[in-house]
Amino acid sequence: MAHVELSLSEVFTPAAGASTEPEVDNFGQWSSTVSHADEPCLLIDADTKVVAISAAGCELLCLGKPEELIGLPLLDGGLRLVDFTANRGELTEQETDKIPPLLALSSGRLARGLLRVQVAAEGAPDATVDAISTPVLTNGAVAGSLTFFSGV
Repeated sequence: MAHVELSLSEVFTPAAGASTEPEVDNFGQWSSTVSHADEPCLLIDADTKVVAISAAGCELLCLGKPEELIGLPLLDGGLRLVDFTANRGELTEQETDKIPPLLALSSGRLARGLLRVQVAAEGAPDATVDAISTPVLTNGAVAGSLTFFSGV
């Protein structure tokens, strides 16, 4: 037979005039979550600057340390994307606008796609990752995008 125990405690009542709103907005909560995540993930703001990236995300995308990327534009922070042709040409600006993190920003919708990341090590094969991005809202407006990555 199951045993159920119930305990009662005093109700917490905030002091008069104290704010009952959370201390951090939605974007701030995601920033903290991504920074501490074990999964490869990335949070960028509406200006495409890196707000947070997990250590696993840096490793999968062949980037440096997370703290070195914070505040840098996503594509100027060392992320080198190449096309899927045999020539491995770097993506043009029109092509990079269609990568999931940026597409989620511009469309305000979920975006998914494969990315081919150029590895910095000489002779190393490129990394292919699956990216799933969602817009992150603050006060009903797109404030950034959150992307999860998986190696392919």
